Amino acid sequence: MSQHRITLLLNQQQLELIDRTIAIGAAADRVGLVRRALQERELPAAPRAVPPAPALDGLDTHRELLAEYVIEPGTGKALELLKGQLLRIEQVEGGQCADFNCFNLHDYKEFMHTGRTRTVHGLLPTAGHFLWSAPPRERAMVYILEDSARCNDVLFPRCSAYLYESSYGMPVHTNCHDIQSEAQREYGLTPDDVHDSFNLFMATEVHGGRGHISRQTTVAGDHVDMLALMDVLAVPNVCGADVMRTSNFSLKPLKLQIYQASARDLASVPPVQQYSNQRTPADFKIPNIRTERALRKDPAYQPQFTNVPLRISALDITLDAAEYASLQAAGLSVYYGEDDGAALRDVLFSWWETHYIQ
Repeated sequence: MSQHRITLLLNQQQLELIDRTIAIGAAADRVGLVRRALQERELPAAPRAVPPAPALDGLDTHRELLAEYVIEPGTGKALELLKGQLLRIEQVEGGQCADFNCFNLHDYKEFMHTGRTRTVHGLLPTAGHFLWSAPPRERAMVYILEDSARCNDVLFPRCSAYLYESSYGMPVHTNCHDIQSEAQREYGLTPDDVHDSFNLFMATEVHGGRGHISRQTTVAGDHVDMLALMDVLAVPNVCGADVMRTSNFSLKPLKLQIYQASARDLASVPPVQQYSNQRTPADFKIPNIRTERALRKDPAYQPQFTNVPLRISALDITLDAAEYASLQAAGLSVYYGEDDGAALRDVLFSWWETHYIQ
């Protein structure tokens, strides 16, 4: 039976992941893990344990109303939403998009990040999902408790004055960036502190490799309830797009209500794993926020990159004819040509990703 000797080139980080996987019993050794990955490359992922739902029966469902506002078209409102409080954003007439952003009330450099939220929950976050802060904090800031319309988006950026001037020839027009900026100015934040928003009640889809905005079907009373997991400055606004489908070519008011969450609300939040790399300024090499706008080189700077230099090691494995045929059947030559080692490395880490990524 013919045999094929293949060499995988792996750096120390890749070897660490392999060895960690071996340590939990996935294989006897490195070669065994590669063989297992090749054997199972087309099998579905093993089911992951799902934590049991919290027991909610008998818990108090009363929410105490703390504040209520109606924000008119072209406006937004910065709100202090403390841990354990709930913000409801509700349609007054229906068909209105709402932009939402939030900051850690005690450290404005920790803010809601649509990119991390999109990575964890997909393009259309809804009830049961979290809004996450940006790296390096990467913490769950807000939990989406209820969502009657299930029509939200984290793909599109906020609209801006530039958009309306460049695309519509209108240099003065309501837009989400300026509305957000003006609302959060009450708390001393600048236009540079605006970040891409969580777009509530915004119907979007992807086709042809591009995102598209559709008309929405929300009605009066549709709402999204968001529970603060830390003290935040929440900044919702009425999206200013009236010449596109975002809000069905019309701008309408939105109702905001802040409640003290009920015991049932608080108990319904699933546990969130904490990690050492959810970093705060205390972990930074430069812990202080810059106040000077100009950038100047630090003559004492010495680079300290993680795990650099990367060191490459060779892992040799001999495949029998059946195993080699399986590798060829993976169809990876389009990426790696005749480099069987690169193809086998791809099989290994693709298998790991399918079976072990959280």
